[in-house]
Amino acid sequence: MKKLILVINPGSTSMKVALYNEKDVVATDTIRHTNEELAQFERIIDQKEFRNKLILGFMESEGVQPEDLVAVVGRGGLLKPIPGGTYLVEEEMLQDLREEKYNTHASNLGAILANEIAELAGISAYIVDPVVVDELDEVARVSGLKGIERRSVVHALNQKAVARKILRQKDKMYESSNVIVAHLGGGASIGAHQNGKMIDVVNGLDGEGPFTPERTGSLPLYDFAKMILDEELDLDQIKKRLAGQGGMKSYLNEIDIRNVLEMINSGNQEAELILQAMTYQVAKAIGEMATVLKGNVDFIILTGGATYGELIVKHIKERVSWIAPVEVMPGEMEMDALHEGVMRVLNKEEEPKRYSEINERGNEGIRWR
Repeated sequence: MKKLILVINPGSTSMKVALYNEKDVVATDTIRHTNEELAQFERIIDQKEFRNKLILGFMESEGVQPEDLVAVVGRGGLLKPIPGGTYLVEEEMLQDLREEKYNTHASNLGAILANEIAELAGISAYIVDPVVVDELDEVARVSGLKGIERRSVVHALNQKAVARKILRQKDKMYESSNVIVAHLGGGASIGAHQNGKMIDVVNGLDGEGPFTPERTGSLPLYDFAKMILDEELDLDQIKKRLAGQGGMKSYLNEIDIRNVLEMINSGNQEAELILQAMTYQVAKAIGEMATVLKGNVDFIILTGGATYGELIVKHIKERVSWIAPVEVMPGEMEMDALHEGVMRVLNKEEEPKRYSEINERGNEGIRWR
């Protein structure tokens, strides 16, 4: 009998699925969804049955039945803040996702779909390091204005997986190392990882840190407040201005870094300035995280789609390589990261965590009522 792990990573217009054995991927597919297919569903959560059939179809095409599986893992969605780790999918988690208690996103389907397949097989379903992983030091939560608290929203899955992989290559352990990981793509997140925990992050979703191809990053607040009043922007318009219409998009009307690099190669001086400004701000944010770690940094790791750009990596290295050696791992390894998280549990290297035992501040133990 086969003993395979099914990995499910749902996105807004596509879904990655894969089958792994203990060590390697044995089959993978990216299932794309047309606008017409998705238009029939009012909410993302309503897509469950539609996507479930596609997953079962993928398994059937590979000659795999539910009973051939030993575990199922889905990408974690928008949940309450939780420490990093591998979590059992349980009813409280599923209820929060079904109710979209902490907002809506395609990744909310990850645990739900994993649970559907796992129930057919009579096995456990898991999630690993969702975007809401919160391991911040208490001092890092203070924003500077009472009533507003900094929060951790970060590419936790890829950041932690890339850090583990690089450190293994260097004969070091993630749980006993200090690294700074910068995930650079359409959005950016930068984390200070100390002994296996992200004790501070640059949260690009909330408008912190460097600008990116389509996000503004942090802004001069007084001038932005004046713009809001002058243009009478509502909350939805403000969100779009910050994420979708900001960054390179606002300067160059372009969000594809490959096209920006071509503009630079063609002699476009404005494009060159904007790219330099973005990498300058990324480097500043990395320097900020170095102070969080008190200068004790084993490696700086650059990852995400933007790091395929050699010029981007060159500009950042020029400014931060004095802090620590810089390692580059372009793209992302989310599917491998989900598989590895489950294998740590199956190999009894870690105990699976329980969502129901985490309180609303992301701490294990006594729950808030």
